[in-house]
Amino acid sequence: MEKIASPKKTKEIVNQYQFKFSKSLGQNFLIDENILMKIIDGAEISKEDHVIEIGPGIGSLTQYIAEKAKSVLAIEIDKTLLPILHKTLEDYDNVEVINHDVLKVDIKKIIEERFKGEKVKVIGNLPYYVTTPIVMKFLEEQVPMTSLTIMIQHEVAQRMEAKPSTKEYGALSVAVQYYCDPKKIVKVPPSVFIPQPKVESTVIRLDVLQQPKVKVTDKKLFFTVVKDAFGKRRKTLLNALSSGNLQAPKAIVKEALQETGIDEKRRGETLSIQEFAELANMFSKKL
Repeated sequence: MEKIASPKKTKEIVNQYQFKFSKSLGQNFLIDENILMKIIDGAEISKEDHVIEIGPGIGSLTQYIAEKAKSVLAIEIDKTLLPILHKTLEDYDNVEVINHDVLKVDIKKIIEERFKGEKVKVIGNLPYYVTTPIVMKFLEEQVPMTSLTIMIQHEVAQRMEAKPSTKEYGALSVAVQYYCDPKKIVKVPPSVFIPQPKVESTVIRLDVLQQPKVKVTDKKLFFTVVKDAFGKRRKTLLNALSSGNLQAPKAIVKEALQETGIDEKRRGETLSIQEFAELANMFSKKL
């Protein structure tokens, strides 16, 4: 089967179907086979794997996944791409394309129906404007999966794997690392896309942990503490946590910080995920 991930072939398909790129859907098609191979290698796909691909576009990456995986379920939001995908993927009997908004569909139900609940690997070139909602949907809903290998904006990838006391470290870092071990695979320049985005991209793999990285008494409370701590980055923990959604009196915040051995003058960006867990667990006793 002829590969479509070349500038010539991609342009030919776009022109043949008179396809119009949608800015609102963040559509950028990959035209570099080397990058596609790095995504496949980074995801470590084998003939045992069921793969869900988010946003297949015209099928450039889907072809490579189909040749390595047991089966592929591609979820595409843009119905104008369906006739193109039907043609470009016609030689692959292990691929199914469905027209859905991945943010609105019941992924767990789909996996149960298609794969009898077996764990999947998730791959996607995610639109930048919905990267975080998509990632957090899959993690928070505890979709049965072993990993997410996704191409996202470079700065967002940096935030996902950031360590404490760095400028990139924030609520997203803690949220992703609560559920996953992140690992950057390759940095991707704008030149390998049609049309070219204005920012650099990065492929990152998020290996989903069997158990969250830390034990928390109340997960909702844990994430409230995290969001409050980063909500006003320049505030000390004492001030940030006593003026946010936690709605805890300053005296209680002061007490909880003292009992966990965390200096009240520290800022949220200096706390490890373990320290956030200890602090949240202390609040669960006091609030």
